[in-house]
Amino acid sequence: MKFDLHTHHDRCGHAQNTIRDYIEAAIAGGLQVIGISDHSPYFGSSEDHAQPLIAMAKSEFPRYIEEVLQLKKEYEGKIDVLLGVESDYFPEHTAIYQQEYAKYPFDYIIGSVHLSGGVSIFNRNRWNKLNEAQKIEQKEEYYRLIAESARSGMFNILGHIDAMKGFYPAFSDIATPKVNETLKIIGESGVAIEINTSGKTKDVGGWYPSREILEQALHYGVEVTFGSDAHIPGRVADDWEEVRQTLKEIGFKQWVYFKNKQKQVVQL
Repeated sequence: MKFDLHTHHDRCGHAQNTIRDYIEAAIAGGLQVIGISDHSPYFGSSEDHAQPLIAMAKSEFPRYIEEVLQLKKEYEGKIDVLLGVESDYFPEHTAIYQQEYAKYPFDYIIGSVHLSGGVSIFNRNRWNKLNEAQKIEQKEEYYRLIAESARSGMFNILGHIDAMKGFYPAFSDIATPKVNETLKIIGESGVAIEINTSGKTKDVGGWYPSREILEQALHYGVEVTFGSDAHIPGRVADDWEEVRQTLKEIGFKQWVYFKNKQKQVVQL
C-alpha cells in the first residue's frame, strides 16, 4: 500500500500545477492513495486573501473542497483521493479554524507550525545575533507550540516537526529536553507525525524529522505517516521506499494514513 498525504497545488500561490496533475502523478507512481492537503487560508485575518504567496483566499476554500470531492468521485476505482488540508496552528484562533473545518468532510487535517514568536520558521535571519541561551529559547518556543497543537484535538497528523532546521541546519544541534517532552505529549495525544521528504529542497537537505527524532518517537509510541510535501507533481511520493526502509531499520512495524478521520494501519 503506497500513499502520500501531503501535496499542494497552484491555489496556495507557491506551488505549481493543478490537483488533477498531482493525482495523475500519483497513479503514474504506483500509489493507491493520494492526499490533497493545500495550505489553509488565514481564517484569523479580516482580509479575504491575507498572504497570496503562502495560502489560498478564504473565498477560495469552498471551491478547493468542491474540486477535491469531485475528483475523488471521478478517480474512484483508480486511486483513493483523500480530502485534507495543511492547517496553520495559531492558538489564539483555534475556535474559528475548528468552526471552518467542521463544515467539510475532511479525511484528515495536518497541523503545522509555520510561525513561532511571530516570525516564519524558515526565516534564516531570525538566528542572527542570538546567543546560545536565546537559541534554546527559540527552539523551546517552537516545540511548545507543537506540543500545544498535539493537545488541541484539531489534527490527525503533525507536519514537519523539525522544519525550523530548513534554512538553519545548526538547529538540530541546539540541545534541549523540550524535543523529547514534546514527543511524549504527541504519543499520549494519539496524533501521528509525518516523515516529510521536502527537507531535501531546503539548505538542510534530507527529511523532517531527523532519524534521531524518529528513534525517540518510536520510544514514545508515536505513530508515523508519509508526506512528500510536493509543490510540483514530480515530487509525489519522493523517497517513499527509502523512508519505508529507514523506518523498518529503526524498528517501526507499521505506519498509518487517515480516511474519514479513521486511522488506517499499513504494515511496513
